[in-house]
Amino acid sequence: MEVTFYFDPACPFTWRTSRWLVSVAPERDLTVRWSPFSLAILNGDDVPERFRAALDASTRALRLVAALRADEQQALVSAFYTELGNRTHEADAMISDRIVAEAAEAAGAEKAAEILDDPSWDDAVRESHETAMALAGPGIGSPVLQVAGATRGLHGPIIGEAPAHEDALAIWDATAALIRVDTFFEVKRGRG
Repeated sequence: MEVTFYFDPACPFTWRTSRWLVSVAPERDLTVRWSPFSLAILNGDDVPERFRAALDASTRALRLVAALRADEQQALVSAFYTELGNRTHEADAMISDRIVAEAAEAAGAEKAAEILDDPSWDDAVRESHETAMALAGPGIGSPVLQVAGATRGLHGPIIGEAPAHEDALAIWDATAALIRVDTFFEVKRGRG
């Protein structure tokens, strides 16, 4: 089954959800496709100054995601995002231009320096972001999950930490069932 994961690499909850998805993919025969979701576009000018540099760095990273996606290099998108997440969320560091460049190099993304600074990729990022919003919005954020054959996507699942194996599979099975029900729109509980 093909699953599209719309993500912003600056979001730590999105990172945890991605690790959950990657962990269940082999056992549930999932092909994960990575696609941009921009918190900078979502929030516009309504971003606290302390997060502005991180969202700017994330915008640059999403240009590379869009370029690799357009070139059908999904394995390289996955490698780049893994490098980014390990250098930021796993290292308790804020995403930065330096980390984005290092992650692109470590993942083996050719011409990354040119793409990261090329605003012509912003249209592809915006298009992907708008697709995710149309699938799961309004009132959502990163990540958005879409499965082949479902008419709508879901925001989330939002995961506080990567669950144990059996729980990870249970979350996938529940998510896969819910996402196919067009009238379903929300399950939520407060962070504890």
